Amino acid sequence: MERIQKAMEKLQAGKTAPRIEPSMHADIGRKGATSASDSDTQIFKTPALPVDQALLERNRILLPGAPGPLGRPYKMLRTQVLQRMEQIGANSLAILSPTNNAGKTLTAINLAIAIAAEEGRTALLIDFDLRNPSIHRHLGLKPELGVEDCIEGQYAVREAMLKLAGYDRLTVLPARRTIEASSELLTDKRTAEVVAELRGRYPNRILIFDIPPVLQADDALAFTHNVQAGLMVVREGLTRREDVQRSIEMLRDLTIVGTVLNASRDPQAGGY
Repeated sequence: MERIQKAMEKLQAGKTAPRIEPSMHADIGRKGATSASDSDTQIFKTPALPVDQALLERNRILLPGAPGPLGRPYKMLRTQVLQRMEQIGANSLAILSPTNNAGKTLTAINLAIAIAAEEGRTALLIDFDLRNPSIHRHLGLKPELGVEDCIEGQYAVREAMLKLAGYDRLTVLPARRTIEASSELLTDKRTAEVVAELRGRYPNRILIFDIPPVLQADDALAFTHNVQAGLMVVREGLTRREDVQRSIEMLRDLTIVGTVLNASRDPQAGGY
C-alpha cells in the first residue's frame, strides 16, 4: 500500500486532478449536453444483443444503471472524472495502467456503464488494446467485426458498433482479434481519422478507450495523442511505485485526470 500511496501523492502533486479516495478503490478492486434523444442509439436499426446475466455477474460487470453497492464507487468515479473532463473541455478518455493485471479493462467497462447511467449522456466503449483485446470476452460478445477492421479501411465504424440489451445509452466498439503490429496500426492516419470521427459525432457522448499497458508496449505512446485525457489504474500489491512514476513521465503530454487503486485492503467507510 505504501508504494502505491507514494506514487499517487506524486501524481497529485503535479498538474493532474486529485486521486480517487481510498474508500472508492476498495469496491472497484473487488467485486450540459444535448438531450438523450440525440444519442447514438438512433443509428442502430438492429435489436440490441442479449446479455448473459450470470457471466456479467461473474466478471463483476455492473448492471444497467449501475445500481447497488458495487455501482456506488463507479458513480463517484464517474462524477469526478466528468467534472475534470468538463474543466479541460474533453470527451475522450484513455484507461491506462503501467503493467498488466491492474484491472484497467474492468474499470473501463464499468466506468462506461456508470457514465451511460447518467441522464443526458451516452458512452462509447472502445477496445484499442489490440495486443490483447478482451472487452468482448468480459461482456460475452462474439463480434463479427472489430475496430481493427475499421482502421484497416474495410468497414465503416458504425458497422462494428454493438448495443447490449438493457444498456440503453451504452455503445461498444470491440476489437475481435490480436494485431501483431498494433502500434503501427495505431499510428496509422486512418486511426486518427476514426477517433476524430467518433469524438465529433455526438457532443454528449464520452469515449472510453481501453489501451495496452504503458510499460509493456509502445501502443500507449503511439495512441494517446489522439485522446484528451487519461485515467491511471493501479493495483495494490502488484503495481510498483517506480512504474507509476515512469508511466506518468512517459505520458507527460497527456492530462491525467486521476487514479484508481484496485484491490485496496483499506476498510470501506460504512453508512452510505
